[in-house]
Amino acid sequence: MSAKLGEILVRENLVTPEQLRQALDYQRTSGGRLGSNLVKLGIISDDVITSVLSRQYGVPSINLDLFQIEDEVIRLISQEVALKYMVLPVSRNGSTLTLAMADPTNVFAMDDIKFMTGFNVEPAIASEASIQSAVGKYYGGSTQIDIFDAAFAIDTEKAAAALRNGRNGKNGHSKNGAGPSVVENQKISAEDIDVNINNFDFEGHDAEEFELVQENEEIDLAQLTRESQDAPVVRLVNILMVDSLRRGASDIHIEPYEKDFRIRFRIDGVLYDIMHPPMKLRDPLISRLKIMSKLDISEKRLPQDGRIKIKVKIDNRSRELDFRVSTLPTLFGEKVVLRLLDKEKLMLDMTKLGFEPESLEKFQRNISNPYGMVLVTGPTGSGKTNTLYSALQSLNTPETNIMTAEDPVEFNLQGINQVQMKEQIGLNFAAALRSFLRQDPNIILVGEIRDFETAEIAIKAALTGHLVLSTLHTNDAPSTVSRLVNMGIEPFLVATSVNIIQAQRLIRRICSNCKEEANIPPEALIEIGFSADEAADLTLYKGAGCETCLNTGYKGRVGLYETMEVTDDLRELIIIGASSIELRRKAIESGMITLRGSGLAKLRQGITTVEEVVKETVL
Repeated sequence: MSAKLGEILVRENLVTPEQLRQALDYQRTSGGRLGSNLVKLGIISDDVITSVLSRQYGVPSINLDLFQIEDEVIRLISQEVALKYMVLPVSRNGSTLTLAMADPTNVFAMDDIKFMTGFNVEPAIASEASIQSAVGKYYGGSTQIDIFDAAFAIDTEKAAAALRNGRNGKNGHSKNGAGPSVVENQKISAEDIDVNINNFDFEGHDAEEFELVQENEEIDLAQLTRESQDAPVVRLVNILMVDSLRRGASDIHIEPYEKDFRIRFRIDGVLYDIMHPPMKLRDPLISRLKIMSKLDISEKRLPQDGRIKIKVKIDNRSRELDFRVSTLPTLFGEKVVLRLLDKEKLMLDMTKLGFEPESLEKFQRNISNPYGMVLVTGPTGSGKTNTLYSALQSLNTPETNIMTAEDPVEFNLQGINQVQMKEQIGLNFAAALRSFLRQDPNIILVGEIRDFETAEIAIKAALTGHLVLSTLHTNDAPSTVSRLVNMGIEPFLVATSVNIIQAQRLIRRICSNCKEEANIPPEALIEIGFSADEAADLTLYKGAGCETCLNTGYKGRVGLYETMEVTDDLRELIIIGASSIELRRKAIESGMITLRGSGLAKLRQGITTVEEVVKETVL
């Protein structure tokens, strides 16, 4: 291309042979396109190069300064892709995208953009400089600087005057001796301030004190892909996944910071620092995980969600690992969190979850009802999904049609119709629930009641002969009633539809390998809820710390359960609009074990420590 362009320019007397040789020499040392180098050297103008290239390739030329490109067209291509291929989307007509290109022969660029956008590409020629300027205009925000500070305006004017005069000792004044003029809210274009660092004196400062920070680096997708397949990166990812399983981690946190790169595991609900890999592995490692979870490695500005399913051989056993992957753009790169969905850890036997016998009996009785609503509440990571899956498994028979709407579907359960929510196409909990009611269901599980519409349909389903199981985010069982009423559900509908509300938490178990007696004064035990007589004779335990529990003293977790069965007395209180405090008092009178009461029961059994109970519950 370069030789042919040079021949055309010489033949048309637009440049001399000597000027062409000068540009080619410059190209050999500095790289870049011949046309751009001719412009940089001041031999020829942008417009002339564009015109010649247009004739050479039979492609129309375009002046980007005369165009105002629509936002939806610009959004078709990311800034990184635009800079990588030196292109800019100009307009869209039906299935055809007009693309301004510095090099219209770059078929790889056209193929990539056709694949990314789904449109046919129609090239037009524009100069490299005009594309760069337009990319800054449309992707980088305004190139205008508002001057609102007088001192800043004076300094800027002085600097500009000094640059114009070549720092010839005129102290920032113009050649005619006039002082700097200051205009409030004057606009200065970024192109107008051409700062040459050689024009400034750095007296008293060492060059080492100044470091150039590049924020918006160009993304080289090919290089990222190559680096992500390097042996050290692949080995590190494999080690992380296998090690997380061996240590019993539920989550892997991969976190980039300005001068550090940290990996943490969440084990039994607590985050532990695992390693700090070299910073050079940051991008390849994150790209490797994104490729494995089928995410877009070129998209670093938006959160993405994916999934990794792999089979590995661990300790002579073949295991299937399922990771839910979430990426989030942070200040210094993308944070990635992998949630390990281990089927072997899914406890589907309700008798082993940690229920007190009375609470378990109430829960089992109410999920066996033919209709009504069962609500499980608690914060994220409190074991709600496990409890509901255990309930479904106990109800899963060939005669029962069970349908679930989940976001996301964490585990596949044989014999249960599970639906993954997709908000981007309008498939939310409310839409799924409406469809479920036309699918002849017996039991419906709604992943979460988030809004009035979902709550209203769920309650109608519970009142018309279906058993509905769902979750909410509330602190305890009685406050769930207030939450539903605040959503807009009438109190009489809540009273007649809800069978049982269960709040729960997860606390850590004492490691059985290093369990030992703990000396805790009776006064402290009385303060957390024990009676004086019980506190005097109670023996409590703690973990000393060993290799089995990674010296934490804890191994595994157990649930705390507050099970509020909606009795006739509670229904009357709900209908008259009683507060959650009144509901709580009446429920305790009826035999409800509170979360703190459940925690005290675990202490009596020597399962956990006082610190864990106090951390998760209140009196």
